[in-house]
Amino acid sequence: MTISVRKVAALGLLGTVLVGCGGGAGPAGSVTPTAPAASPATASASASASAKATGTAKPAAPGPKRAPAAPPTMAAGPQGRTPVYERRTGRSAEKTVALTFDADMTADQGPRAARGERFDNPELIATLRRLKVDATVFMTGRWAEEYPDQARSIGTDPRFEIANHSYSHYAFAEPCYGLPTVAGPDMAADVKRAFDSFRDAGAVNVVPYFRFPGGCYDDAALHALAPARVTAVQWDVVGGDAFAKDPDAVAEQVLSGVRPGSLVVLHCTRSAAPATERAIRRIVPELRSRGYRFVKVSELMRNG
Repeated sequence: MTISVRKVAALGLLGTVLVGCGGGAGPAGSVTPTAPAASPATASASASASAKATGTAKPAAPGPKRAPAAPPTMAAGPQGRTPVYERRTGRSAEKTVALTFDADMTADQGPRAARGERFDNPELIATLRRLKVDATVFMTGRWAEEYPDQARSIGTDPRFEIANHSYSHYAFAEPCYGLPTVAGPDMAADVKRAFDSFRDAGAVNVVPYFRFPGGCYDDAALHALAPARVTAVQWDVVGGDAFAKDPDAVAEQVLSGVRPGSLVVLHCTRSAAPATERAIRRIVPELRSRGYRFVKVSELMRNG
């Protein structure tokens, strides 16, 4: 079946380029047994109790560490096409929602960053941490190269996971909001280059998910991306925060669209989505009051 070009028909994703995201005890005290002498097991128990009482107990030896579960992915589509995930459909009664933040930065925006334009939003990441919100950041490789310390901080925090948003934020299908286009033979390499950038920055919590810049793709792109072995992740709720100035309008758009299992697209930037952090301060407590729990995309996908 041919998949037509997907375009997001919402104000939040209009524009030529969406930029984004873009943070000692001493030895245990011995116990002198009284007559009759205690058995080794009794003496050990007595010593343990005494050590706990005196605060000198050694911490228990850690058990073997379990390897973290591999993030879930979807099986390839017909003829090996890259699969696309948009919203959890199983166990629909469970109120979970995934907030995702696109860290958009094109390959040629370095001069703008050098002049002081901010394509990051550390305040947003700090707010997510303060509110204890798990989230997935879809990061471009160029963003990770511009802000390696932030990429490493996000990518080593267990509350977050980093997914791939291409290296250059060029489109994988056209037309796509005026974005330059990646040639079909270069698509898989572009995605690999982004993953390499995350690794070079020191990110650890990296998942094999990919989001098409602008949300634009077609059948040819799904075929071309197959060697990258990723699951493409779209969304069912558009946050509308790109270029928005009113945080309440952004919050209303998210709150009115969320359903159990929803996947929300927002942005993490100060230059192109300046209202997002303030909107999150309203979105999170409101959704929690409705009984929702915030999860990363990997958990959303694992549970349904």
